[in-house]
Amino acid sequence: MPLQHGIRENLNQFLHQMMQVLLVGLTLGMTRTVVPALAESEFGVPKNSFMLLTTFVLAFGIVKGAMNFIAGRLSERIGRKRVLLAGWLIAMPIPFMLWYAPDWDWVVAATVLLGINQGMTWSMTQTAKLDLTRLEQRGMTLGLNEFAGYVGVTAGGILTAYMAGWLGTRNGLLVFGLVVVSIALLMTMTGVRDTLPWAHAEAARHRSSGISAMESRYSQLVSSAPGTWEIFALMSWRDRRLFALSQAGMVEKFVDVLVWVFYPVFMYQQGLSLPQVGWVIGAYGLVWGCAQLLTGRLSDKIGRHKLNVAGMWLCGLGVAFMVLGKGVQWWSFSAALSGLGMAMLYPNLSAAVADIADPAWRGSAIGIYRFWRDLGYAAGALGAGLAAHYGGQVTAAFWFVAFAMLVSGSLLGWLCEETHPQRRLKVVS
Repeated sequence: MPLQHGIRENLNQFLHQMMQVLLVGLTLGMTRTVVPALAESEFGVPKNSFMLLTTFVLAFGIVKGAMNFIAGRLSERIGRKRVLLAGWLIAMPIPFMLWYAPDWDWVVAATVLLGINQGMTWSMTQTAKLDLTRLEQRGMTLGLNEFAGYVGVTAGGILTAYMAGWLGTRNGLLVFGLVVVSIALLMTMTGVRDTLPWAHAEAARHRSSGISAMESRYSQLVSSAPGTWEIFALMSWRDRRLFALSQAGMVEKFVDVLVWVFYPVFMYQQGLSLPQVGWVIGAYGLVWGCAQLLTGRLSDKIGRHKLNVAGMWLCGLGVAFMVLGKGVQWWSFSAALSGLGMAMLYPNLSAAVADIADPAWRGSAIGIYRFWRDLGYAAGALGAGLAAHYGGQVTAAFWFVAFAMLVSGSLLGWLCEETHPQRRLKVVS
């Protein structure tokens, strides 16, 4: 039978991929609260050594960005499932390394493996869902994907904070990590199908039907069978829309660096307990994750562009609010505001890239977008670390990120345009 596209038509595999990205998020979440907050007492990082503290996120960003690029291209040659499985196998040593870690260098090394794992697994869960679903479901698809992933990140941060209290920091990370990675490996081997044939079917249908008015949104600046460098150049500078989306993706990761590294340190220094820190950060992740159920679907109705620009600005405003008040309630509100902004932009930047990318090279395009986006971990860690170092206090990093989000959102509004095919047709007509 010919392959069908749509969530309902492929519900079983779609749910498998939803569970996969939840597990990917849990794996990332186990490093989000406990590791930075206890870097000084547990792993020997000197107090206020902001540049040393950010090294693990900087390493994560460089490695994950590169793996997004490699995984996207590799998945078009060997299939999505094999890349996903390899990503989970690479994650197996991480819990043991965090458990044993005699110093911060081991944490950085574990984070390098985490970057490889995340680049291979999260990329494949997103690409696989896009393979399975229809064009008009793209925003909702990415909203659901990021919802599941960041609910996992939030849950992982909160659960490991409690498990650190019950079992000790290292034992808690070991048990949690082993359970999550083992479940993921088992489910990948037994339940996940390769979705590359769905992408090939969509590309063949596109070629046979010719370029219609709705399909004219695909970038015309590449050849019919572009190579890796040609797609990379298109995504990075040749197509101004894709450049605008890639730079916005990079800068929005500055916020995630702040939440990952500086929020725990800032609040822990203010006297909050580890579970309280976990819940404040959880407000960011929970609002981000849950609101994407609405914002992804909303972009299918009203378009991506306005949501993306407004989300950049709102997210930066939430960052600025963090240092303008005090107390758990204020910090939770500020974190939730950033989470709402992130929910507006995060699935819809990816959806905009998918709108413009031809199905024949969409996997590569998404991989390159995610390369630039996750390189933002490294750039954000470096920028925020330098701001805190030369500013003499952690709050300088917050102001650096808030300003970067304002500038990047403005650049996105200027250089990009509406990419949703039906909304774009209305604008053009």
